[in-house]
Amino acid sequence: MAKNNQKKELANMEENFPQWYTDIIRKADLADYSPVKGFMVIKPYGFAIWENIQDALDNRFKETGHQNMYFPLLIPETLLEKEKEHVEGFAPEVAWVTKGGDKELNERLVVRPTSETLITTMYGKWLNSYRQLPFLYNQWCSVVRWEKTTRPFLRTSEFLWQEGHTLHETAEEAQEETLKMLDIYREILEDYMAVPVVTGRKSPKETFAGAEQTYTVEALMHDGQALQSGTSHNFGTKFTSAYDVTFLDRNNEQTNPFQTSWGFSTRVIGALIMVHGDENGLVIPPKIAPIQTVIIPIQMNKEGVLDKAYELRDRLKDKVRIQIDETDNSPGWKFNEWELKGVPVRIELGPRDLKNNQAVLARRDTGEKITVDLDELDEKLIELLDQVQENLFNKALEHRENRTSAANNMDEFKENLEENPGFVRAMWCGDQACEDHIKDETGATLRCIPFDQNKEGIEEDTCVYCGKHADEVAYFARAY
Repeated sequence: MAKNNQKKELANMEENFPQWYTDIIRKADLADYSPVKGFMVIKPYGFAIWENIQDALDNRFKETGHQNMYFPLLIPETLLEKEKEHVEGFAPEVAWVTKGGDKELNERLVVRPTSETLITTMYGKWLNSYRQLPFLYNQWCSVVRWEKTTRPFLRTSEFLWQEGHTLHETAEEAQEETLKMLDIYREILEDYMAVPVVTGRKSPKETFAGAEQTYTVEALMHDGQALQSGTSHNFGTKFTSAYDVTFLDRNNEQTNPFQTSWGFSTRVIGALIMVHGDENGLVIPPKIAPIQTVIIPIQMNKEGVLDKAYELRDRLKDKVRIQIDETDNSPGWKFNEWELKGVPVRIELGPRDLKNNQAVLARRDTGEKITVDLDELDEKLIELLDQVQENLFNKALEHRENRTSAANNMDEFKENLEENPGFVRAMWCGDQACEDHIKDETGATLRCIPFDQNKEGIEEDTCVYCGKHADEVAYFARAY
């Protein structure tokens, strides 16, 4: 029989957070390393989490008028070279195909690191008139970026994502789209994944290669490091000009449309692990949990126990994602196993419970157990799942707020970062030199200029680094 101490095999998350993270992925059966360095195999349980996130996102995309398409994996080198900034931004990371079978190709092909170049080219073939706009398209796919340092989910050489690519008649419409999609990312992270985020725009240095402006949702992990969890880009007409995409406008003149792109990837599973996980393993918010409730039959060979478990499963299966653990492992082993996998609510059912027409519900987030009448189980279970979802968000938000500080000078900045790692809010003058110096001296990068310009604790309108006048608050943090 399997051992009853798998949760004790996890590294201590406070002493060795990176190892704890790796242990969670391996022992909760989320993913495994592939034979090619930097590439991972997403196992069924990990992929089921991604499918639930994907479904939530895809529904929101379609509700806002977007349609899914698919574009090829390989992109001709000549297309990549048309937009100079884009080429320079991705050149160190691209993988090349140089042979087809045993023959050298006449032109190298890029394994897509992102699809702006190819998609913009295709849009140029399809677009003729303003009457066709907007183009609201998205694709679900994988991309390859040849990373030097990798970690499962957080940074892999291949990852799954969606990339939306839209064209608009006016600059105003493109900007509205850019921010709308960013807010959908915020909604999925906060309302479904229970991960609170800071929303804002990136600095010019951190703006996506070829974009006029990049907007981001930034989450804070348990260890105080930030994770960029989704980005939305306004390209203006940079790509459509470079790729000669034009349309006949309302004045009967040829002009370039305005373009956006936005992406959300499997790295958010890393955020899920690092925001909610604890010393016993995963903790998954009910809305995206592959299994929301697991029934653990106690003494299941006793008459009626397993039959009642089947009856409850059939009664609840249209309301929740539910499973029965019918293995011959001990109840203690099963408790540990499903805690490790982060199932939000466990239903314990034994002979004594049957006699009293009751079951015990155990919460994964708090460990609390409550006894409920079987006649009220449906209603109580749904209520409890809602409570778990809300509690996980509130707990993560409290953690983020406790790990967010303000700094008025570099001494405060450094002290805050060392004593209470997390977000540091500080004034920034907009000069990249100050941004670079802060990173060099502290390891913290400018995560975003938040939409919410909260100046609580900030005494002067002067840059935290150079002391010159500054108009905006920025969020800084060490990051994954």
